[in-house]
Amino acid sequence: MSKRNTQENKAAARDRLRAERERQAKKDKARKQIVVAVSVVAVLAVAGGVGYGVTELNKPSGWEAAADAKNVTVPKNASGDDGTTVVIGKPAARKTLEMYEDPRCPVCATFEQTVGETIAKDVAAGKYKVRFVGATFIDNTDNGEGSKNALSALGAALNVSPEAFTAYKAALYSADFHPQESEDKFAKDSYLIEVADSVDALKGNAAFEKDVKDGTYDSWAMKMSGAFDKSGVEGTPTLKMGGKAITAEGSKNAPMTVAEFDAAVAKALKA
Repeated sequence: MSKRNTQENKAAARDRLRAERERQAKKDKARKQIVVAVSVVAVLAVAGGVGYGVTELNKPSGWEAAADAKNVTVPKNASGDDGTTVVIGKPAARKTLEMYEDPRCPVCATFEQTVGETIAKDVAAGKYKVRFVGATFIDNTDNGEGSKNALSALGAALNVSPEAFTAYKAALYSADFHPQESEDKFAKDSYLIEVADSVDALKGNAAFEKDVKDGTYDSWAMKMSGAFDKSGVEGTPTLKMGGKAITAEGSKNAPMTVAEFDAAVAKALKA
């Protein structure tokens, strides 16, 4: 073989090797571009997921949205700013007993079970009116919803009639239906409707049940809760008449027996 042919063969071999290296380089570059592109997509997906998660976390809850609502559906038989004035009794009654209660409050339940019937008789006799102010602070202790949900359901009962409201409130606090504070049973619409079935005006009442399920008075409940927060009252049950606290003799707490209550109210009525 001539020297020329040998050199030509070597040159051809080098050209083939160069071409192969170029092809391999192109493959490596393409592979790297694909990896980078996939990584970018993955990062964007993660970022998007995180962003979505953060957005969802920052969204107000249903109750927060209800508290911020500009338009409040006010139940019938309520008055004042956002309907937060709920007064039950004969208009001619000269004095008003203010009652501050949280639906989940166990002490409120004990008070209602013991003194509630006496209050109902006094109101029916025109001895005084009752102004109800509802609180929801117990929900804050365990991230619950029962106080708020029960207060909303009380709004639905008030929309039916003052009598339905009073009877439903008594049922919610009754020994038959009031749950332990650790049980957030009032958070369930089905349970609130079950309690309502014990009240003649609410049993099978489709409009009432719809209002409970739809949360028609959720915003009203939050406005009522806000009124409690602004009242300066620190616990429940709290009773006032003429701006002064009604307490058991020698105590700073609400009277928890009929005798204590009658004595305290008689004194307040004379003031």
